[in-house]
Amino acid sequence: MVLWDGGGTVPVEVGAARRLIEAGHSVTVLGEPSVGGAAAAVGARFRPWQRAPYPVQERIADWEVTNPLTLLRRLLDGLFTGPSAALAADVRAAAEAEPVDAVVADVALMGALVAAESLGIPSAALIPGPYLRPTPGEPPFGSGLSPATGPLGQLRDQVLPRVANRLTDLGLRQLNATRHELGLEALDHVWSQLDRTDRVLVLTAEAFDFPAGDRPANVRYVGPILDDPEWAGDAVPLPPGDDPLVLVGLSTARTRGAPELLERVVAGLAGCQVRALVTTGPALRPVAAPRPGIQLVPSVPHSRVLPHVSLVVTHGGHGTVIKALAADRPVLVLPLGRDQPDNAARVVRHHAGARLRPTATPERIGRAVSELLTDPSYAEGAARLGRLIRAAGVGDRFVAEVTGMVTGAR
Repeated sequence: MVLWDGGGTVPVEVGAARRLIEAGHSVTVLGEPSVGGAAAAVGARFRPWQRAPYPVQERIADWEVTNPLTLLRRLLDGLFTGPSAALAADVRAAAEAEPVDAVVADVALMGALVAAESLGIPSAALIPGPYLRPTPGEPPFGSGLSPATGPLGQLRDQVLPRVANRLTDLGLRQLNATRHELGLEALDHVWSQLDRTDRVLVLTAEAFDFPAGDRPANVRYVGPILDDPEWAGDAVPLPPGDDPLVLVGLSTARTRGAPELLERVVAGLAGCQVRALVTTGPALRPVAAPRPGIQLVPSVPHSRVLPHVSLVVTHGGHGTVIKALAADRPVLVLPLGRDQPDNAARVVRHHAGARLRPTATPERIGRAVSELLTDPSYAEGAARLGRLIRAAGVGDRFVAEVTGMVTGAR
């Protein structure tokens, strides 16, 4: 498995590695050194990148960027296509060091998929959230839009994905240079690399995502991985009292605007008749608790706290959102960037919660919290979606799909 330290992507993809190990397979994780601890915690062997540059998040530094085109260029140069030759060399070296039956790589690590193709090894691309390949008829990844219904909106959903594909192809020269070096033919588009894999495994519930458009035949929804990160620690005593309990979880990675959002969320909760458990994670400094009943902690295992929670307030990372919904809990999303606006759009579409701008005032946040707690339709929407998520399984199909691509099963 070839992984990068994308913050919230790590517990999801390392959780997938754990499932392979528990099924009796041997897993080596090739990744940034910061992934090593999580890989070892699930029993995987770890091999750090030698040629591929890291740390990736510092190279991209998306918290510095407000221009979408600048951000895309950084993503291509620092992650998707720029390091593809170095990453391919790392994967090929790992395959020479020990027998390899399959390569499973995060979808952003195109160089790993090129290496597997060059070696003739079965490969799968992991998407740790909703399907993100731009597809005509669907709003593109990162837009935060919902599928349109009227003629103008439908035209929008035809045009924007084509524009997104053209922009992603700014990295095509880098990717094709790597392919040429390894004796592979050139591609017409960056995303066409996924068509050369045996599987594209989407680690979410199909019911959560927008209705599937024209998906390639190798795409499989295998359900979300709900594992807590290894640094989450043990459960903590909950704030005492009988008022509804609100869980706040913001980004595990450095994100633009997150410290200010934390302060406004805590201030908004102070004016509500609730208890609150606010987790700051590894990327945020705690703020002072404004009153008794609001408790700030570095981390808690969400899986052990969610049964006691009435509402989750979050930036909208897929991991936190899907865990809340799988536990039938409504969500208030204040997206800061990355995949978060897209997850928020899906929450709203299912009436499983609400979305606010990340600049919302404490008063506005407090009103939204009160509305979500007092209007039963949101809890009903979350429970309806939660049943569909659990019925589809939580990562249950992942091992079968990886095994199937090695054995040739379809």
